[in-house]
Amino acid sequence: MPLPPFPPSPSVEAATLPRSGSSEPASLSAEDRSLDLSPSTPDTKLFRSAPAPPLLLVDSPAPPLPVATRLTAVEDSASRCPACGDNRHRILVRGSDRLYGTTTKQFFLVECSQCQLIRLDPWPSPEELAAYYPERYWFDASQDTSGRLAERYRRFVLGDHVRFVLAAFTASGLPGPILDVGCGGGLFLRMLHERGLPAIGLDLSAAAAGVTWRRQGVPAVCASLAQAPFAPATFSLITMFHVLEHLYDPASYVDEARKLLRPSGRLIVQVPNIDCWQFFLAGENWNGLDIPRHLIHFKSKDVEALLEDCGFEILRRKYFSWRDNPAGLATTLAPGLDPMSRRIRARAESPRLRLIKDLLYFALVLASIPFTAMEAAVRQGSTIMVEARRKS
Repeated sequence: MPLPPFPPSPSVEAATLPRSGSSEPASLSAEDRSLDLSPSTPDTKLFRSAPAPPLLLVDSPAPPLPVATRLTAVEDSASRCPACGDNRHRILVRGSDRLYGTTTKQFFLVECSQCQLIRLDPWPSPEELAAYYPERYWFDASQDTSGRLAERYRRFVLGDHVRFVLAAFTASGLPGPILDVGCGGGLFLRMLHERGLPAIGLDLSAAAAGVTWRRQGVPAVCASLAQAPFAPATFSLITMFHVLEHLYDPASYVDEARKLLRPSGRLIVQVPNIDCWQFFLAGENWNGLDIPRHLIHFKSKDVEALLEDCGFEILRRKYFSWRDNPAGLATTLAPGLDPMSRRIRARAESPRLRLIKDLLYFALVLASIPFTAMEAAVRQGSTIMVEARRKS
């Protein structure tokens, strides 16, 4: 998953990729790597129509709030909505890093009183936010029995994503290639290649891009989307799975994607849907909040407004993901069984104990399918996947 976006740079005339057969990720020049991680300045589109809110850091956890206070709109000149600029909001929940334990600092989830956008408050500084990302914040299966079973399961559930992308790619009638932004360990890209689809990965993590090259055999570039070494109108389809919620300025990434797409090219985005039954029931314990790494919490209308303001036409919506919805509920109910959380926290586990915990987690995932399917059937699934077409 990417960190906050780098500021835009002058466009690059052509893609610069490693030689065929190379095992190293593409990289930027020393000049390009010397980048400022500060949030980009908003302009006139959604999430950029108001000045970027000043960063408000919390030195110690705030005392518990009574229910009456949580439901009262508050005015705070130090915290403004990134979409409309209004400084009135109501506090919904508070929480910290429940899954990975990178911090004990308490953050609030607040809803803008004007446009109802929900966001993390306060926003961490870029340097602080970078510290909240574990070193290997992506799927990378181990080579033991548990790892092999995990990769088989992952392939099965990622088939849902592949089919969605394949349908969009076919409908576009464009020849390719495909760019996967925030590619992580690259298994999704490998599955696209196995189906004959030309695809390239992009990730801010050099380690993730390296794993994609070496283990999956798929080309990957280490850069932000604004700094990616691709010429305009290079791609027929761009995917962003669980990327936009991590960004200070998601509109800038959508704008960059539009520049890189051919006319009538497709953009597929997926984000957690805060307008879901899971958040209503679990509150601050819902896995989709991923405090403090998720800066903006989207509803379906927020995603659609963002894409339309950036020059896209909405074609399809999907509220269920085999990879994300059941597993998300399982992690909400039993975060201690989540395989990635256990790996990142470096839990001391024998191979036998790890396998037992993985099987228990898998059983919980299976048990979560009926509930997550029901909430998705009424368009309140815990994720939203949208296909949009670039307008000419």
